[in-house]
Amino acid sequence: MQIAIVGAGIVGAATAYELAADGHQVTLFEQRGAAAEESSFGSAGLLAPALLVPWAAPGMGGGLRLVRGGGMAGLLWRRRWSRAGRSPGQPALLGALERLGRFSLARTRELAQRLDVNLETSRGTLVLLRRTEDLEQLQPALQILRDAGETLHEVDAGTARLIEPGLATDTPLAGALHAPDGEAGNCRLFAQILRHAAQQLGAQYVFGAHVQALGSGNASLQITGEPAPRRFDAVVLCAGLASAALLRPLGLRLPMAAVHGYTISAPLREDTHAPQGSVIDPQHQLTITRQGQRVRVSGGAELGHGDGAQHAPTLQTLYLALSGWFPGGALTSSPQVQVWRGARPTLPDGAPIIGPGGRNGLWINAGHGACGWAQACGSARALADLIAGRTPAIDLQPFAAGRF
Repeated sequence: MQIAIVGAGIVGAATAYELAADGHQVTLFEQRGAAAEESSFGSAGLLAPALLVPWAAPGMGGGLRLVRGGGMAGLLWRRRWSRAGRSPGQPALLGALERLGRFSLARTRELAQRLDVNLETSRGTLVLLRRTEDLEQLQPALQILRDAGETLHEVDAGTARLIEPGLATDTPLAGALHAPDGEAGNCRLFAQILRHAAQQLGAQYVFGAHVQALGSGNASLQITGEPAPRRFDAVVLCAGLASAALLRPLGLRLPMAAVHGYTISAPLREDTHAPQGSVIDPQHQLTITRQGQRVRVSGGAELGHGDGAQHAPTLQTLYLALSGWFPGGALTSSPQVQVWRGARPTLPDGAPIIGPGGRNGLWINAGHGACGWAQACGSARALADLIAGRTPAIDLQPFAAGRF
């Protein structure tokens, strides 16, 4: 089939590769000048356990922060997110997200081995518990992970510091959870690798192309500046918030919001003082990951565009967490430090949409929120199987658009 994909983030890049590998003629349209320039550019890097990614799902952390520009729409969306965390159906959805994350991790590893690439991978994840109470908010996710066979060790502070020798000795630490199979990697790097691999299979990437609308046909796109729609056998929307905007004229109104997060990436200063794997600070809802010769700290969840004054507290928290947990591990004063703030397209129940888009030949793979990197390869493989008429390896019903 001739298939168009809209969006060249990690989800779009993975989808393009999987469809090209299945033998389809793939054309990917991206309004930016390169792949992975938006949410995927500043990914936290954490791949697993996906369910423990901060802001992976409602009901597992602090509240979303409303900043300038959030308005009444942001307030209502935040309430909807909070209600979803208390929903009777939340445990079932968390289970579906865990299965998607586990399947996606296996597929990511399989593709990395097939393509023979180094994703600046680091293994092992520690959930740092400043207080014993920090464990309580994680219990729903922990039970699901343990039921699924995930290895999670409860360790004391001394053992945590043996696992991560760079952890500060004077920062309060009651204990930790250790996931030895946890993993982090460079999301943007893999998106670029997948792009080249798909192109070698015949896929075309068209940059600087703004998809103005879905055409009147079953599978067509109107590109800004072109006189007539381009027609395909299928269209896959992987463009986050732009996907929701394209679907609105068709009557499909997805309650997708831009939840803004931050990352700070700093050059490695001293290996023994830096994280060897990944750590999660559930009290402050942030992660610190090792990516090759860099250390990346990520956190924050804001509704609205905000301004410099409103950004400062979150950035200060990230800097303090990095220096507080791993003093001397990163060169935070280096001119090579990269600070990013970007939108993570999120649906109010924390789950993506993967499946049919309500019109023949139209498909959706979007709304992965903070877990785009952790869910991308699994989402892409499952959707490719669905398009081919095969039964996916995981049940996609929990991620259907019809739930909204």
